[in-house]
Amino acid sequence: MLADGPSLRLLPRLDDCNRFFWTGGADGVLRFLRCGECRRFTHPPVPRCPACLSRDMAPEPVSGRGTLHSFTVNHQQWIPGSDPYVVALVTIAEQADLRLTTNLIDCPADAIAIGMAVEVTFVGNGDVHIPLFRPAGL
Repeated sequence: MLADGPSLRLLPRLDDCNRFFWTGGADGVLRFLRCGECRRFTHPPVPRCPACLSRDMAPEPVSGRGTLHSFTVNHQQWIPGSDPYVVALVTIAEQADLRLTTNLIDCPADAIAIGMAVEVTFVGNGDVHIPLFRPAGL
């Protein structure tokens, strides 16, 4: 059983702080805010760097590679007719404490393992492109 979840996804509200994140998938690139002073990535987007308090924050691309840090398979059908889906916590390759809560797709639920290599893919709907992850190399 693939636990890819609902075909209908709730879309985020875009604003000046998060637009870069939710629209980056249009060109297939995952972006996070990065501090121009200390070079730390930050997520979710904030106006000041939590490490050095600099306001020099700007979107910067990352590789889209990561490691599955944790996950759960949700079987509750919040949307009628939806399949089970995997809520995943992915550590982004560029920084050990940069993590994204997302969905893992294209993987049988019984093949999921903490520590597996994953890569980003996007599900687009107009302006919004939601970053999801799948096993690396698919």
